[in-house]
Amino acid sequence: MPSKVERTTLSVKDFGPIAQAEIDLRPFTVFVGASNTGKSYLAILLYALHRFFCRAADPFGPVFRPGLLRPSPSAGRRRVGEQAEAISHWLQQTQDELAGSRAWDVVLPDDIAAVVRPLLQDLSDVAPLLDDEVKRCFGLAQSADLIRHPAGECARVAWRRDDDTSRPGYDLAVSREQARLSSSIPANMPLRVPETSGRRLQWLAERTRRRPAVHPVELADLIVPIAAGAVARPVHYLPADRAGVMHAHRVVVSSLIGRASLAGLGVQESPLPTLSGVLADFLRRLIELADERRGTGSGKLADLLEAEILGGSVGVRRSAIGYPSFHYRPATWQREIALMNASSMVSELAPVVLYLRHVVRKGDVIIIEEPESHLHPQKQVAFTRLLATVVKAGIRVIVTTHSEWVLEALANLVRLSEVAKSRRSKIDAGGPALTPDEVGAWLFERKLRPKGSVVKEIPLDAVRGTFPAGFGDITENLYNDWATITNLLQDPA
Repeated sequence: MPSKVERTTLSVKDFGPIAQAEIDLRPFTVFVGASNTGKSYLAILLYALHRFFCRAADPFGPVFRPGLLRPSPSAGRRRVGEQAEAISHWLQQTQDELAGSRAWDVVLPDDIAAVVRPLLQDLSDVAPLLDDEVKRCFGLAQSADLIRHPAGECARVAWRRDDDTSRPGYDLAVSREQARLSSSIPANMPLRVPETSGRRLQWLAERTRRRPAVHPVELADLIVPIAAGAVARPVHYLPADRAGVMHAHRVVVSSLIGRASLAGLGVQESPLPTLSGVLADFLRRLIELADERRGTGSGKLADLLEAEILGGSVGVRRSAIGYPSFHYRPATWQREIALMNASSMVSELAPVVLYLRHVVRKGDVIIIEEPESHLHPQKQVAFTRLLATVVKAGIRVIVTTHSEWVLEALANLVRLSEVAKSRRSKIDAGGPALTPDEVGAWLFERKLRPKGSVVKEIPLDAVRGTFPAGFGDITENLYNDWATITNLLQDPA
């Protein structure tokens, strides 16, 4: 029996260029539409939410992020002490079980849940922190710049976990003055420690040997992602123009260092723009890539990408001063060449290879902007099939695209799931079958009323063999123009 697909619904209103959107996030989620309709806006928003609500280790190291929740100053010291003692006692009882487990599935007992639940309702201290992370990822100084203009008075974002009939979730409202965050966690919903918080829970249990007191907020902080669903997974973002960044990362980092050296010298304005958090995180990952541990479980996927699409291998090594350099070796060559001397296709896909080999783990989310960039249509199809293999390996994928080839290749893989497994060997589809529950394509369309983009799901068209996003209309219009031109030439009068 196939495992149940984890799904999370994201609702957005008046955010950036987006007037309204409701998206069902699936293992393979595709954003398609005209330029400047908000695809990247929504992708970056998702990145910010993932970064904030994932309570796993910091993406750039083993240090755990500080807690989101803060102790209430109004809570009585004696009462908090009794609650801490009860939590510590429970953790000591479950310590051996936690120590021997790698797949945590811990539900808080009723007495402990009664202590934690009220803390999950008061998110007044959390909203500004989330607001700061969203601004960081977009590279903005003020939240007002994220509110749709004109007409938008407040940007609203809500996400709900759909694998539960009670649909727990969170609501974020960003006005021009402040951000407000509220939770929706039903009183009868069991409080389960998310898998991404398992290591932290284990650490708290081990800590009770040395320091018995575990403040209720410390435990509640681990439960915060419970209603976030898929948004609480570790995330990685590969921005557009990866080839350019791979070629210019030395120059960018050198410029940033130069800008930093001006601090405190009275310089009022720097000619260098501020990097968005998405691009800054990508650059930081590239710089620290050679220090990442191998054996993420995705190495075979990286090998497959190199063999079937790149026709060679991508590597990274550190120079004498510790800075990384990237290289490419074609399959038939004995020597390597600098990545900047390789084709644009290789440079564009090199970060995907490196992330799969060094960074991404099963259960993570990888967001890829414009996977078709610098790829011949045949390679676009091959890469889409490779991404389907990535999804089947337990890694969730979100892409933004303008490519009809990507949509048609994905449609074929979904259609393939309707064919009996015993007969699929007769079909040279070149990729694993994906069920409709695993794939979602969403069209971003610009509207006049309300002025902004409206996002709707694209159903699979079994007759056309694609997720129709308007590319066929463009082809038809071009053909009609050709016919008109031909008629004019044949009838000079």
